[in-house]
Amino acid sequence: MRRYLTLLTSLLVVIALPASAGDLNAQLNQFFKARDAQHAGGMVVVVRTPKEQWPVCETPTFTLPGNSRLWGNMSVAANCDENRRYIQVQVQVTGSYLVANRLLSQGSSVSESDFTLQTGRLDTLPARALLNADSVADAVVLRDIQPGQPINPSTLRQPWRVKAGQNVMVIASGDGFDASGEGKALNNAARSQSVRVRMGNGQVVSGKVREDGNILITL
Repeated sequence: MRRYLTLLTSLLVVIALPASAGDLNAQLNQFFKARDAQHAGGMVVVVRTPKEQWPVCETPTFTLPGNSRLWGNMSVAANCDENRRYIQVQVQVTGSYLVANRLLSQGSSVSESDFTLQTGRLDTLPARALLNADSVADAVVLRDIQPGQPINPSTLRQPWRVKAGQNVMVIASGDGFDASGEGKALNNAARSQSVRVRMGNGQVVSGKVREDGNILITL
Protein backbone atom coordinates (compact mmCIF):
# COMPACT_ATOMS: atom_id res chain seq x y z
CA MET A 1 0.00 0.00 0.00
CA ARG A 2 2.82 2.35 0.94
CA ARG A 3 4.42 1.60 -2.40
CA TYR A 4 1.27 2.68 -4.26
CA LEU A 5 0.98 5.86 -2.18
CA THR A 6 4.58 6.77 -3.01
CA LEU A 7 3.97 6.16 -6.69
CA LEU A 8 0.75 8.21 -6.61
CA THR A 9 2.52 11.10 -4.86
CA SER A 10 5.30 11.05 -7.47
CA LEU A 11 2.76 11.15 -10.28
CA LEU A 12 0.95 14.09 -8.69
CA VAL A 13 4.22 16.02 -8.45
CA VAL A 14 5.04 15.30 -12.09
CA ILE A 15 1.57 16.41 -13.15
CA ALA A 16 1.69 19.58 -11.02
CA LEU A 17 4.99 20.90 -12.41
CA PRO A 18 3.82 21.54 -15.98
CA ALA A 19 0.71 23.30 -14.66
CA SER A 20 2.87 25.71 -12.66
CA ALA A 21 5.13 26.23 -15.66
CA GLY A 22 2.14 26.88 -17.86
CA ASP A 23 0.73 29.38 -15.39
CA LEU A 24 3.92 31.47 -15.30
CA ASN A 25 4.21 31.45 -19.09
CA ALA A 26 0.57 32.46 -19.43
CA GLN A 27 0.95 35.23 -16.83
CA LEU A 28 4.03 36.66 -18.50
CA ASN A 29 2.39 36.52 -21.92
CA GLN A 30 -0.64 38.33 -20.53
CA PHE A 31 1.57 40.95 -18.86
CA PHE A 32 3.56 41.79 -21.99
CA LYS A 33 0.56 41.65 -24.33
CA ALA A 34 -1.30 44.14 -22.13
CA ARG A 35 1.79 46.35 -22.25
CA ASP A 36 1.79 46.40 -26.07
CA ALA A 37 -1.77 45.63 -27.14
CA GLN A 38 -1.06 46.76 -30.73
CA HIS A 39 1.24 43.75 -31.33
CA ALA A 40 -0.36 41.29 -28.90
CA GLY A 41 -1.58 39.03 -31.71
CA GLY A 42 1.96 38.37 -32.94
CA MET A 43 3.67 38.16 -29.54
CA VAL A 44 5.20 35.16 -27.78
CA VAL A 45 7.10 35.38 -24.48
CA VAL A 46 9.83 32.77 -23.95
CA VAL A 47 11.07 32.29 -20.37
CA ARG A 48 14.86 31.81 -20.21
CA THR A 49 15.26 31.45 -16.44
CA PRO A 50 15.43 27.83 -15.12
CA LYS A 51 12.27 26.67 -13.33
CA GLU A 52 14.02 26.25 -9.98
CA GLN A 53 14.59 30.03 -9.94
CA TRP A 54 10.98 30.95 -10.67
CA PRO A 55 8.84 32.81 -8.09
CA VAL A 56 7.34 30.76 -5.27
CA CYS A 57 3.84 32.26 -5.26
CA GLU A 58 1.05 31.41 -7.68
CA THR A 59 0.31 34.96 -8.87
CA PRO A 60 3.45 37.13 -8.77
CA THR A 61 3.28 40.82 -9.62
CA PHE A 62 5.51 41.76 -12.57
CA THR A 63 7.38 45.07 -12.89
CA LEU A 64 9.86 46.51 -15.37
CA PRO A 65 12.14 49.57 -15.26
CA GLY A 66 10.49 52.63 -16.78
CA ASN A 67 12.93 52.76 -19.71
CA SER A 68 12.49 49.13 -20.77
CA ARG A 69 12.02 48.47 -24.47
CA LEU A 70 8.90 46.70 -25.72
CA TRP A 71 10.54 43.59 -27.20
CA GLY A 72 13.66 41.45 -27.16
CA ASN A 73 15.67 40.10 -24.26
CA MET A 74 14.90 41.68 -20.92
CA SER A 75 14.67 41.07 -17.19
CA VAL A 76 11.29 41.30 -15.44
CA ALA A 77 10.92 41.45 -11.66
CA ALA A 78 8.47 38.86 -10.26
CA ASN A 79 7.31 40.01 -6.82
CA CYS A 80 5.79 37.70 -4.22
CA ASP A 81 5.14 39.94 -1.20
CA GLU A 82 8.65 40.74 0.10
CA ASN A 83 10.32 38.14 -2.11
CA ARG A 84 11.56 39.34 -5.51
CA ARG A 85 13.08 37.29 -8.28
CA TYR A 86 14.25 38.42 -11.69
CA ILE A 87 13.08 36.38 -14.64
CA GLN A 88 14.95 36.54 -17.95
CA VAL A 89 12.58 36.51 -20.91
CA GLN A 90 12.67 36.97 -24.64
CA VAL A 91 9.65 38.83 -26.01
CA GLN A 92 9.28 37.75 -29.63
CA VAL A 93 7.02 39.86 -31.84
CA THR A 94 6.02 39.34 -35.46
CA GLY A 95 4.65 42.32 -37.35
CA SER A 96 5.11 44.79 -40.19
CA TYR A 97 8.05 47.15 -40.59
CA LEU A 98 9.25 49.58 -43.23
CA VAL A 99 11.98 48.76 -45.78
CA ALA A 100 13.32 50.48 -48.88
CA ASN A 101 12.05 48.99 -52.13
CA ARG A 102 15.00 50.37 -54.15
CA LEU A 103 18.42 51.91 -53.60
CA LEU A 104 17.92 55.31 -51.94
CA SER A 105 20.97 57.48 -52.54
CA GLN A 106 22.35 59.98 -50.06
CA GLY A 107 20.92 63.47 -50.57
CA SER A 108 17.87 62.35 -52.54
CA SER A 109 14.30 63.23 -51.58
CA VAL A 110 11.92 60.32 -51.09
CA SER A 111 8.19 59.65 -50.97
CA GLU A 112 6.04 56.88 -49.51
CA SER A 113 6.26 55.02 -52.85
CA ASP A 114 9.98 54.40 -52.20
CA PHE A 115 9.15 52.13 -49.26
CA THR A 116 7.13 49.02 -48.60
CA LEU A 117 5.97 47.11 -45.53
CA GLN A 118 7.55 43.75 -44.80
CA THR A 119 6.50 41.15 -42.22
CA GLY A 120 9.01 39.63 -39.83
CA ARG A 121 10.41 39.56 -36.31
CA LEU A 122 10.26 43.09 -34.90
CA ASP A 123 12.35 42.18 -31.86
CA THR A 124 15.38 41.41 -34.06
CA LEU A 125 15.32 44.76 -35.88
CA PRO A 126 17.75 47.61 -35.14
CA ALA A 127 16.57 49.96 -32.39
CA ARG A 128 13.95 52.55 -33.44
CA ALA A 129 13.26 50.92 -36.82
CA LEU A 130 10.19 52.51 -38.42
CA LEU A 131 7.02 50.43 -38.49
CA ASN A 132 5.06 52.62 -40.92
CA ALA A 133 5.52 55.33 -43.54
CA ASP A 134 3.93 58.18 -41.58
CA SER A 135 7.12 60.28 -41.32
CA VAL A 136 8.99 59.52 -44.57
CA ALA A 137 7.12 61.63 -47.13
CA ASP A 138 9.40 64.35 -48.59
CA ALA A 139 12.25 63.24 -46.31
CA VAL A 140 15.90 63.61 -47.36
CA VAL A 141 18.23 60.58 -47.29
CA LEU A 142 21.29 61.14 -45.08
CA ARG A 143 23.21 58.04 -46.24
CA ASP A 144 22.64 55.32 -48.83
CA ILE A 145 19.86 52.87 -47.98
CA GLN A 146 19.96 49.46 -49.66
CA PRO A 147 16.86 47.68 -51.06
CA GLY A 148 15.16 45.65 -48.32
CA GLN A 149 16.99 47.52 -45.54
CA PRO A 150 14.88 48.42 -42.46
CA ILE A 151 14.49 52.18 -42.08
CA ASN A 152 15.93 53.94 -39.06
CA PRO A 153 15.04 57.61 -38.35
CA SER A 154 18.77 58.42 -38.23
CA THR A 155 19.04 57.69 -41.97
CA LEU A 156 16.45 60.35 -42.90
CA ARG A 157 15.65 63.95 -42.07
CA GLN A 158 12.67 66.13 -42.78
CA PRO A 159 13.19 68.87 -45.42
CA TRP A 160 14.33 72.24 -44.11
CA ARG A 161 11.37 74.55 -43.61
CA VAL A 162 13.70 77.39 -42.69
CA LYS A 163 17.32 77.86 -43.85
CA ALA A 164 20.14 79.84 -42.28
CA GLY A 165 20.17 83.44 -43.59
CA GLN A 166 16.49 83.36 -44.52
CA ASN A 167 14.25 86.23 -43.42
CA VAL A 168 11.48 84.91 -41.18
CA MET A 169 8.54 86.25 -39.24
CA VAL A 170 8.73 85.73 -35.47
CA ILE A 171 5.46 85.56 -33.54
CA ALA A 172 5.60 85.90 -29.76
CA SER A 173 2.53 84.70 -27.88
CA GLY A 174 1.72 84.71 -24.18
CA ASP A 175 -1.09 85.24 -21.69
CA GLY A 176 -2.96 88.19 -23.17
CA PHE A 177 0.06 89.19 -25.24
CA ASP A 178 0.87 88.82 -28.94
CA ALA A 179 3.61 90.50 -30.97
CA SER A 180 5.45 89.86 -34.20
CA GLY A 181 8.57 91.04 -35.95
CA GLU A 182 10.99 90.07 -38.70
CA GLY A 183 14.41 88.55 -38.20
CA LYS A 184 17.02 86.38 -39.87
CA ALA A 185 17.31 82.63 -39.20
CA LEU A 186 20.72 81.54 -37.87
CA ASN A 187 20.37 77.81 -38.56
CA ASN A 188 18.51 75.32 -40.72
CA ALA A 189 15.41 73.77 -39.18
CA ALA A 190 12.57 71.47 -40.19
CA ARG A 191 8.95 71.85 -39.08
CA SER A 192 8.57 71.75 -35.27
CA GLN A 193 12.33 72.03 -34.77
CA SER A 194 14.04 74.82 -32.83
CA VAL A 195 15.62 77.74 -34.70
CA ARG A 196 17.61 80.76 -33.51
CA VAL A 197 16.69 84.11 -35.03
CA ARG A 198 18.54 87.44 -34.94
CA MET A 199 15.99 90.24 -34.70
CA GLY A 200 16.35 93.69 -36.28
CA ASN A 201 17.62 95.15 -32.98
CA GLY A 202 20.39 92.51 -32.77
CA GLN A 203 18.66 90.39 -30.10
CA VAL A 204 18.83 86.60 -30.67
CA VAL A 205 15.70 84.59 -29.81
CA SER A 206 14.77 80.91 -30.14
CA GLY A 207 11.47 79.46 -31.25
CA LYS A 208 9.76 76.55 -33.02
CA VAL A 209 9.19 76.43 -36.77
CA ARG A 210 5.52 76.28 -37.72
CA GLU A 211 4.10 74.60 -40.80
CA ASP A 212 3.79 78.01 -42.51
CA GLY A 213 7.47 78.81 -41.89
CA ASN A 214 6.83 81.40 -39.20
CA ILE A 215 8.68 81.09 -35.89
CA LEU A 216 6.61 80.78 -32.74
CA ILE A 217 7.90 81.90 -29.34
CA THR A 218 5.70 81.02 -26.37
CA LEU A 219 6.14 83.41 -23.46
